[in-house]
Amino acid sequence: MTILVIAEHDNKAVAPATLNTVAAAAKIGGDIHVLVAGQGVGAVAEAAAKIAGVAKVLVADNGAYAHQLPENVAPLVAELGKGYSHILAAATSNGKNILPRVAAQLDVDQISEIISVESADTFKRPIYAGNAIATVQSSAAVKVITVRATGFDPVAAEGGSAAVEAVGAAHDAGKSSFVGEELAKSDRPELTAAKIVVSGGRGMQNGDNFKHLYALADKLGAAVGASRAAVDAGFVPNDMQVGQTGKIVAPQLYIAVGISGAIQHLAGMKDSKVIVAINKDEEAPIFQVADYGLVADLFEAIPELEKLV
Repeated sequence: MTILVIAEHDNKAVAPATLNTVAAAAKIGGDIHVLVAGQGVGAVAEAAAKIAGVAKVLVADNGAYAHQLPENVAPLVAELGKGYSHILAAATSNGKNILPRVAAQLDVDQISEIISVESADTFKRPIYAGNAIATVQSSAAVKVITVRATGFDPVAAEGGSAAVEAVGAAHDAGKSSFVGEELAKSDRPELTAAKIVVSGGRGMQNGDNFKHLYALADKLGAAVGASRAAVDAGFVPNDMQVGQTGKIVAPQLYIAVGISGAIQHLAGMKDSKVIVAINKDEEAPIFQVADYGLVADLFEAIPELEKLV
């Protein structure tokens, strides 16, 4: 078996989720090839070649892939993927955008967000917002799979010495074009890669009150997240949302402040190693999954906690 992993990157560096996806590929077994599609991705290809366990890096360096438009990348992956037993990508916005198109072009089913590899054709994935785990077996000639990064410990980013091979194929579907992007800049860690996450919910009452969480996060070196309720209320931008329809996180420490613990939110953070909940409602569902719970007014508890850090 040979497995193709689609590298997650920004044309400059390999995203951490790629290391988790390679870990999933290693569980399946066989040679692992990594595809780096983009423009000016020499540094990304070099970094991918150093990933432990990778046998070969395929580099599609072309203007058509500059912004990794799924309409252009999917035909490339489908063309290359016919020669592989499995095609894997991280279950990020990018991976979810590309792989369903690949599956359709290959006329196979897709297996989404696996958290465990049972065998080369059998995998486990969460359903019903993580309240049940389904075991899925596929007989497809090419198995197209997205990987939930929190389900696999990342492989080492150094230590490999994979061969690097250029791919000449260039697919420009002409169906979409890149207009622009506005990237949020922050000195805090990326939410999905942070070891500590502090999240606020509806209990924060308004966006201005998130300043208390920002202050605490800065002292802890943490990222700041939010529940869907806080995002829907306009307290914070939607790129801070943690949950089934937001980002899936599994940090070493997750501090939930003023979050009731709706199923939608729990699906995105219940794999955290240690969960601390602060809520004035002692009946809040969040306490059922929390390792430590504090029934208190968050506006008193957070400033006191910040003083102790």
